[in-house]
Amino acid sequence: MSFATLLAEDRRLCLLRLLAEAPAASANTYVLHTALQAVGHACSGAQVETDAAWLAEQGLVTVEDLGKVRVVHLTPRGDDVAAGRALVPGVKRPIPGV
Repeated sequence: MSFATLLAEDRRLCLLRLLAEAPAASANTYVLHTALQAVGHACSGAQVETDAAWLAEQGLVTVEDLGKVRVVHLTPRGDDVAAGRALVPGVKRPIPGV
């Protein structure tokens, strides 16, 4: 497995976990980009948009397009993956207790 793949899987898990902590389990992509940087992911806003779209394809989030802003909403399945109760290839499994 490549380092880029490991980073992508961890970034997607971080997105799900950030949404699980967010009010109403939702946040816009700008806020998610800032939060990812705060937890050590040096990624672009475009990468956050791409990851949000990928997560939506997997049924883990929904993305609401409000013109210049996209709001990402965690689904129940996405919450299960964020908590480690379900597994999805392409998303890192969380470490228990972390």
